[in-house]
Amino acid sequence: QVQLVESGGGLVQAGGSLRLSCAASGGTFNIYAMGWFRQAPGKGREFVAGISRSGTNIYYSDSVKGRFTISRDNVKNTLSLQMNSLKPEDTAVYYCARSARTIVGVTPSDYPYWGQGTQVTVSS
Repeated sequence: QVQLVESGGGLVQAGGSLRLSCAASGGTFNIYAMGWFRQAPGKGREFVAGISRSGTNIYYSDSVKGRFTISRDNVKNTLSLQMNSLKPEDTAVYYCARSARTIVGVTPSDYPYWGQGTQVTVSS
């Protein structure tokens, strides 16, 4: 059974940084693409970043490009999201997700496995 557990969320001032981590267990981590999504109150789940199984192909939403960096460690079975220059509009619950494919998808339906989420709050 695939399990994804996020950590690293918290409260930070605008302009600050946070690093999210996702520990994966069950299944074979290095076969599938991984992604980060977020959901703000009253809004749908939004793609943030995705990484292919080898890490060769990486995609970001326009709203985080240049500020966030996604990475993965296929030995430790972990996914990370380094978030710099945070803005109040980055406030959301952030979710780690595992794809059913090797290539990166940008919609929630591309990802059958999800973590429980971690709250990120950016104060102005």
